[in-house]
Amino acid sequence: MLKFVLRRIVGMIPSLFLVSVLVFGFVHLIPGDPIQILLGDLATPEQVAAVREEMGLDKPIWVQYGKWIAGVVTGDMGNSIFFGQSVLSVIGNRAETSILLALLTLLLILFIGIPVGYLSATRYGTKLDQSISGISMGFASIPTFWLGLTLMTFFAVKLKWLPSSGFPSIFQSGNWGNLRYLILPAITLSAPNSALIIRLTRASMLDVFKEDYVRTARAKGLREPVVNVFHVFRNSMNSLVSALGFTFAGLVSGTVVTETVFSLPGIGKLVVDSVLRRDYPVIQGIILCIALLYMAINLLVDIAYGWLDPRIRYS
Repeated sequence: MLKFVLRRIVGMIPSLFLVSVLVFGFVHLIPGDPIQILLGDLATPEQVAAVREEMGLDKPIWVQYGKWIAGVVTGDMGNSIFFGQSVLSVIGNRAETSILLALLTLLLILFIGIPVGYLSATRYGTKLDQSISGISMGFASIPTFWLGLTLMTFFAVKLKWLPSSGFPSIFQSGNWGNLRYLILPAITLSAPNSALIIRLTRASMLDVFKEDYVRTARAKGLREPVVNVFHVFRNSMNSLVSALGFTFAGLVSGTVVTETVFSLPGIGKLVVDSVLRRDYPVIQGIILCIALLYMAINLLVDIAYGWLDPRIRYS
């Protein structure tokens, strides 16, 4: 196992290098001058040229890339053009919101998607199964911005049970009660994602139901709940683990609509704001971190396969 993990980690290096080249190249193809945006329309050409020279943006692109990648190797992704802080500190300030929101959403998905999908699969062909399938597809089709605004109007504005926007930092204040700010956004994100997990759980279990060992287990006289849990559901978990892992990565990096609706200071909104500001270092840093996150989750999912299925051996 250790050799497998080390080999996979070493294999990430060429992939991250390729990502860094593509990201750096495409980011610098974005139309617009970040220095002009930073200084405003009233800045003189001399002022723009002086700031561009100070930040090293007047150098050839390969020189800029060499300086940037050398810093990345040592843990320095440069400084944000807009914030004037290190890229890692800018990302770190936004990561708390996105990670906590993703974890809370994932918990809701687990407690809703898997049990309901299990119930649908074990009641295959019944009215309950058809109802669950129809409702789940309906929730999967609901636009997140509409659902977020609806929940905000009802629970925050009318009932005043929950906050409508913002998120005070828990790590800075030490107040875990601030998690209530993430309840409505988490429900908004969990609705469509739970629907997809319901469908995946149902489909995976129905495939396993057709296997010979399931018929053998029933022929031995095992009770149906035992067969469903220990023979069917357990052997359908590989696809669920993979889906949940990449769902978490997507929730951390791609929830810009929900973050905008609820005014959350997260990674998704930071990406959009950085693109509009042409904040090259922040865009590059975020995308590189997201690529690393996906690779790490892919590795963890592969390790989980071996834990769930003893037949899988790593060499």
